[in-house]
Amino acid sequence: MDPNSVKSTLSNLAFGNVMAAAARDYKKELLTQEKAQSSTSANQEVDLDELMDDPDLEKLHADRIAALKKEAEKREALKRQGHGEYREISEGDFLGEVTGSEKVICHFYHKEFYRCKIMDKHLKALAPKHLDTKFIKLDAENAPFFVTKLAVKTLPCVIIFRKGIAIDRLVGFQDLGGKDDFATRTLEVVLIKKGIISEKKNDEDDENDVYDESRRKTVRSSLNHDSDSD
Repeated sequence: MDPNSVKSTLSNLAFGNVMAAAARDYKKELLTQEKAQSSTSANQEVDLDELMDDPDLEKLHADRIAALKKEAEKREALKRQGHGEYREISEGDFLGEVTGSEKVICHFYHKEFYRCKIMDKHLKALAPKHLDTKFIKLDAENAPFFVTKLAVKTLPCVIIFRKGIAIDRLVGFQDLGGKDDFATRTLEVVLIKKGIISEKKNDEDDENDVYDESRRKTVRSSLNHDSDSD
């Protein structure tokens, strides 16, 4: 027999044994990993079961549910009082409206004044966002008694009430930059500083808060004053 042939055969056999051994080791390693994963999964399931039975966690969950329920009931009660929307009222309703809620914003307006319409737009956008505060409007022409009592001289006039008492006001656009194209966020910040509404998290300016430039130019061409007076 050829010595070289014998050597080659033995070498092949040795290589085959090594590969077989490697395959067995690899298979054992896979089985070990599967067992470890199975054990970890079982431990996780046990841990979750234990958490579900944790009395502290159950109490936390119950407290959270109770708080959400209370908040929902509060929101419904405020909506029944007229919160959450921007509403028009009559002079006869005025006292009941401003004394019926802790925080009220009332816009004295004139239906023909353009700046009153601008103020309407922004207050209407804010009303649903600030449920704790009531937003209403009153036609100054049809409310001469309260216009006199509250010394409303210039329109738009936004009067802020807390517990039925007038504590502050916005006259014209003096606090809003004196221009027609202010954003809803600008008015919102002013009202927050006056303490009649609260800051909301994750609020962003509405891209539609600014009136169209061509429309403003048309109005400016017909009006030569900054504010409308009654």
